[in-house]
Amino acid sequence: MIPFVNCGIVGLPNVGKSTIFSALTAVPAETTNYPFCTINPNVGMVQVPDIRLDRIHQIVAADRMVPAFTEFVDIAGLVRGASKGEGLGNQFLSYIRNVGIIAHVVRCFKDDNVVHVSGGVDPKSDIETINTELALADLQSVEKRLEKNARLVKTMNIRVRDEAIAMQNLLKKIALRLGDGKSVRSMKLDADDIVRLKDLFLITAKKQIYICNVGENDVEGKTDWVYPVCAIAESEGSEVVILCGKLESEIAALKNAKERSAFISELGLSESGLSQLIRSAYLTLDLCTFFTLSRKENRAWTFPRGATALQCAGLVHSDFERGFIKANVYHCDDLFDFGNEAALKSAGRIRTEGRKYTVRDGDIIRFRFNVSGGSNRIGNSRTT
Repeated sequence: MIPFVNCGIVGLPNVGKSTIFSALTAVPAETTNYPFCTINPNVGMVQVPDIRLDRIHQIVAADRMVPAFTEFVDIAGLVRGASKGEGLGNQFLSYIRNVGIIAHVVRCFKDDNVVHVSGGVDPKSDIETINTELALADLQSVEKRLEKNARLVKTMNIRVRDEAIAMQNLLKKIALRLGDGKSVRSMKLDADDIVRLKDLFLITAKKQIYICNVGENDVEGKTDWVYPVCAIAESEGSEVVILCGKLESEIAALKNAKERSAFISELGLSESGLSQLIRSAYLTLDLCTFFTLSRKENRAWTFPRGATALQCAGLVHSDFERGFIKANVYHCDDLFDFGNEAALKSAGRIRTEGRKYTVRDGDIIRFRFNVSGGSNRIGNSRTT
């Protein structure tokens, strides 16, 4: 399991990727009015906004509060022909293979001072260009694997040969799909097929979120440029986030959370683009959060829905997983209702769970573990 979300920001040049990256991460990125300004990817770690952790910290004091994190990677703009190396495309595509989810920024604003690589704003065409290049890049990987796998089909080892045949049939089916410019994620693959493809790191197998970068006056509603993006996203089962990169930069420049909250309210919004994007990423990847409490720190941890207590213990520390004994668990909603841990304990709301317990979003967990040569210890949580 990964300890944080890894999100790659992609799109055509001059759609506002680097502006959005700088606003979301508060990490300066090169933003100039010409293609390929960003050569090497910019990387920034962002705190995951979670009001539950704030409330927990108010009730159960600790020296510090540590939120979960999302990593954003600003990848240089792709152009038509990127899969063949145009505009350093091969280099940029290799960066995308290493991210966990793709945030595809689409330009939905007009600005004569910011040139468009294709000459005019056309979200549908822009999306088709990027998606086609990603599909063609994957097709090259699949074709190489087909050639390599063909030799295994002729082996005398029955087990190896049967697996190679299954792989060959799968690769041929995927190659046809990619050749039509379609993504692997849009295919209905079973669990075995997903495992077979894992080491290919196919870009179009990754989940994708579309970010509509709109003008300052369009953040509250959809425009003629946003509608086609939403239609494409709906056909793919993808999430859409509508934000204005310029306004997000102004929000990020404000000194404190109170000022940012006030400015967001003035815009008629309930949350920032950062919050929307992270929430969409968590939803798309089916990720959840559990919490650990101690006198030193109250901390949020990201985990995939369906993970067990043993797997979540490993996120905190390998010793917790290796020497796992049990977990004392209660939900943050119970803490909010009862007001403190002592009341929870008196009411019998703190449960003892084993390693196979399926952790829920919002659980607060105290791990008990025992490593070789040591005694039972309480893991990263105060005694209740």
